[in-house]
This record gives sequence, C-alpha cells and structure tokens, in this order.
Amino acid sequence: MIFPRLPLVSLTLAMLFAPAGLAQTAPPPNANGSLVGTVPPGGYTSVEVLWPGGAPGALGTTYDDVPKLYCYPAAGDGPHTAVVVLPGGGYTHEVMDKEGGAEARWLSAHGVNAYVLQYRLSPRYLYPAPLADGQRAVRFVRAHAADWHLRPDAIGVWGFSAGGHMAGYLATAEPHDDAELHRHPEDTLAQSVQRSDVWLEDETDKLSAHPDFAIISYGRVDLDPAIPGTFGMKAITGVDAPQSLVDSIDPILHVTARTSPTFLYSTEGDQTVNSMNATHFFDALKKAGVPAELHVFEQGPHGTHMGDDQPKYPELAVTPLLIQHWLQLHGWMP
Repeated sequence: MIFPRLPLVSLTLAMLFAPAGLAQTAPPPNANGSLVGTVPPGGYTSVEVLWPGGAPGALGTTYDDVPKLYCYPAAGDGPHTAVVVLPGGGYTHEVMDKEGGAEARWLSAHGVNAYVLQYRLSPRYLYPAPLADGQRAVRFVRAHAADWHLRPDAIGVWGFSAGGHMAGYLATAEPHDDAELHRHPEDTLAQSVQRSDVWLEDETDKLSAHPDFAIISYGRVDLDPAIPGTFGMKAITGVDAPQSLVDSIDPILHVTARTSPTFLYSTEGDQTVNSMNATHFFDALKKAGVPAELHVFEQGPHGTHMGDDQPKYPELAVTPLLIQHWLQLHGWMP
C-alpha cells in the first residue's frame, strides 16, 4: 500500500559515521555545534541509516531524527544469526550502551551479528514512529541477509524496558502490517502531523517485520492497569489516549500461535516494571503453544541490563549463560 509522503529534507550523512572509539565518549555535534541527545554505543564497526532518503514523518534532520542501526558483526563467514537490540529508556531517551552496546558486543563475541537500534523518541515523536522504526529495523536486517551473510530464518530482537515493550510488540504484530496510523480529535497539531499518512512503501517494507525469536528483559508487555506501577504508554500515545490505541500496542492482547518464541527475564525487586508483566506474558505464550522460557529473580531493581554488572545482586550474573543456552537450544547461537 502506498501513502502520500510528507516532504523530507536530505540528511547529512557525514555526522553519522564518527569513529567508534570517539562515539563511546561523545556524540557527533549537530550543524549548529550543539550535542545531540543520544550518545551512541561503544565498539560498533559501522552505522546503517534505516531510511537513507529520510524517515517517514521526520520532523527534522538532526542526529536524533534519523533512526539507525549500529552494527556489530560476528567473526567468520557465517551465515550468522542476527539480533536487533532495542535499548530502554521509557521512549524518552535510550540507554544505548548498557542496554545496547554491551549486549551487542557479547552477541558478536558468541558468533551472532548484532545491531543496536536508535529509534525516535518522545515527546518529539509519538506513535507510530518509534514502533515503525523497530519494524523497519527487522525488515532492514532481513533485506541485507545475503550480503551480510545472515540466516534469513534466524533474525531476532532483544529489548530492555521500553525496548522490551517494542520487542513484545514486534513479536506479536502481524508480520506484514505497519504500526497503525491514528488521528484523534484530541490530538495536538504536532501529534496529527506525526500520525498523518506519511508511509511510502519500498522493497524493504514489503518484507516481514516478524522476528524469529525475542528476548525481553524487564519489558512492559502487559498494559493492564491492575498491575502495580502500570501507567500505559503515555510517552508514545500521548495523554488521555483512546483505549483502542493503547490496546493496539499492548503485546499481551495480541499473542497468538504465530508469536515469536520468547525468553523472558525479570526481577521481583523491579518497582518500575512489575514482574507480573513477564509472568502474565509467559502464561499467554504457553496457552498459545509458543515456545517460551521465563526467569524471575528474587532480587534486583529495574534496569539490571544483562545481569552481569550488578555486584549487589550476584545471582543475576548467570543471566548471560541462561540466554546463551536458550539460543543454543534453538540453534540460534553456535
């Protein structure tokens, strides 16, 4: 389906390819000399812009207006499994290294190609932009499977917190659908612009956005307000969003037998994303007959990353090994 597209200005690509060593300490500057909001992760080898001609609905051309992948290829000829890593940050910022680069470096060292997604953020971008960036990332990696020596049937996602919500959304969404475009009477002008019909389909957009597996680390995947601490997704839906919009991005409501096999990690001490998100989602997966594995640790606050950098909670350090064994069980890691 082809939609009319808003005018897009060209992107200055030079600022996207700062040397990885420099990017670990400071982001590249905007044209006016100010620093961008999102600091890239460390150790990447290259950057891929998801829409080279400009992202649909882009409101500018700054570094943070350009969704992109930071690439961490594995050694060897392949074909390799690929994982798109989705950092957390409540959709208002992105924890690019501790919930992105660290995991990508670990995956790469274990024979898996990894790609950290920088997606567009609230309040500048509301739904559907961040989730559409996630869909495009999976499609983009799938489109490059041949030239990047990837297995087209082994492209997964790994999300943290808000990125975990995005991973759940991708795992449960219809593979060839796009994030629904909504316009509501209560929208501000900016929201209406963001939700207007701006998608122009290209060959990449015709591919499936469905991941072959998902890893969800302390992700908000059940938006039921009865769960303590649950507040919906106001950062991307806006305040007082219609329930139909909230329901459309509530992963647990869309679990079917086609949902991606999923590994779930959570902690009882998480006061931001209650562990019932993970347990409820696991139950829904099992009822649908979807392969799933769940680990809920007794201790640990929100934002424990991969679990191996938490000296106060040493039991979490086993998490990378658990993930490694799960990936190996399914043939997704050497």
